[in-house]
Amino acid sequence: MDFAELHAVSNFSFLRGASHPEELVREASALGYRAIAITDECSVAGVVRAHQEARERDIKLIVGSEFLIEDEEACEPMHLVVLAPNRSAYGQLSTLITVGRRRALKGEYALKITDLKRVEDCLAIWIPDREPMAVNLRKGQEIKSLLPNLWLCLELFSECDDILKTTRILDLSMRLDLPVIASNGAVMHTSARKPLQDVLTAVRLKRPVHDLGRRIDQNRERHLKPLDALTTIYPREMLAETCELADRCTCCLDELRYEYPKELEPPGLTPAAHLRQLT
Repeated sequence: MDFAELHAVSNFSFLRGASHPEELVREASALGYRAIAITDECSVAGVVRAHQEARERDIKLIVGSEFLIEDEEACEPMHLVVLAPNRSAYGQLSTLITVGRRRALKGEYALKITDLKRVEDCLAIWIPDREPMAVNLRKGQEIKSLLPNLWLCLELFSECDDILKTTRILDLSMRLDLPVIASNGAVMHTSARKPLQDVLTAVRLKRPVHDLGRRIDQNRERHLKPLDALTTIYPREMLAETCELADRCTCCLDELRYEYPKELEPPGLTPAAHLRQLT
């Protein structure tokens, strides 16, 4: 059974991820994954290290990022993962990150649903929250109208609401006519990093670990799992869909080259001659 992890957060998502990008790539390769996407929050900073490791491990790396999109009509923001299938889409993703960062203070970002028009060539994965079905249906219709290449994502962490979560995702899939992928929703490459991840959460929320309550993950499930474990959690169709999506992504950082901007001097003049005229 093939599988591609399409939502993995590294320590480049400050105080959230508990593993380096290269550790996530190394573990995905060891587990036999077909591909892995490093999707840090409103950032692609970790993909360079991930790319270097992916070349050594001969595993496909997908460039992406996750976002919380503001929604004025709902209590919770929209949780989206955006992947770049090609170089043009990579440019769109980079633009979206820049727009979001420039609107907010350093270390923060702010995006509205209308901003998604900027990434129309990208592949998007929507992770619905626990809001009422009517609210999620409206969100899904809005996202689908802006992003033609949209998937739903199911992430199960052996929690008490796993059955309700699965039912909600399948219902949305049927009503919105959207395919569903499975994901580990990884914030660490192995479960052994859970204590570190708890401390990072405590620092981010500025509270002691023992006071975090439900703000902290209930268990160690947000890590990269073996393929045989995944087949006991998710339907094979959802696992296979991850590979269908991954196969559509051909963007590689090796394609990116520095492109010197066009000089601003008038025709027929060298930069030095134009500067001499100006001065």
